[in-house]
Amino acid sequence: MPSCPRCDAPVDDNARYCAQCGAPQTEDAAEELDEYVQRQAEQVAGSDGGGGGGSGSRGTDVFPSTEELTDREQLWRRGSYVLGYGTIVIAMTRVPAAESWPLILASVAILPPIRRLTAEPLGSPLKREVMAGIYAVFAVIGIALFVLLG
Repeated sequence: MPSCPRCDAPVDDNARYCAQCGAPQTEDAAEELDEYVQRQAEQVAGSDGGGGGGSGSRGTDVFPSTEELTDREQLWRRGSYVLGYGTIVIAMTRVPAAESWPLILASVAILPPIRRLTAEPLGSPLKREVMAGIYAVFAVIGIALFVLLG
């Protein structure tokens, strides 16, 4: 049974990492670890505004570029656009009716650019949960009006 070159603990023949110290045991595992550390370093560097000392422009600190967003954040942003513009399309088909206006307000509330617009006067962008909540309230009002008046 081979041993770990770092801590001399016994490791299995097919182990990718040492169970004792976590050191990679194969070249693939070492490359994977290097890539992970690099991604983590980039995220940490991106979270402090790029090292600009905190006095940079507000837009770059609050809204990172698409490359700096995590997969979850990119999914949220894309989903918000789809949901917002889809709701706008539905609302525009009902424009003369009363339910169209809450649906338009709902779609505007969920769109990501609204976070940018609210960041300046409020000091920080609205949280995703707040945006989704505002969307849900207006959408429910719009649907209720559609059912009651339709």
